[in-house]
Amino acid sequence: MTKKHLFHVRRRTLLAIAGCVWLLAGFNVARLGLLSYGAMDAIRWVHPMLSFVVFAMFGFMFFKMSLKHTRRICGYAEPTRPFWHFFDLKAYCIMAFMMGGGIWLRSSGLVSGVFIAVFYTGLDCALALAGVLFWVMFFRFHKDTQKCISSQPSET
Repeated sequence: MTKKHLFHVRRRTLLAIAGCVWLLAGFNVARLGLLSYGAMDAIRWVHPMLSFVVFAMFGFMFFKMSLKHTRRICGYAEPTRPFWHFFDLKAYCIMAFMMGGGIWLRSSGLVSGVFIAVFYTGLDCALALAGVLFWVMFFRFHKDTQKCISSQPSET
């Protein structure tokens, strides 16, 4: 392996890396949300319902994003790419903005612990869903032909 290809991995491995990153993000956000739920005096029925609404909104967004990145990864002409190519520049910027915004929001004191509990618990499920989808695509990747197996009908 030349130095040029030192950090290169196969496309299938990019899907696994993306799955790990999104699952790790989901578990970390879940931890923060569950800690906030645990600190609440009383959990009303509306709180889990609002968490579900947050999950539905972000889940749809992350589902579409996962499919987009899977298509991009599978569309690479080269058999290997640098391991950081599981995201494109726009996705890295969005992730940095979301992480920075979340850290700032929690530390600013502008929102209550109830908001953090509800929002983060819904967001963590959406992040984890994206991670699971990348892992599903990893396992559906055809090892012999090095091609992705799409769950969507082919365009003719």
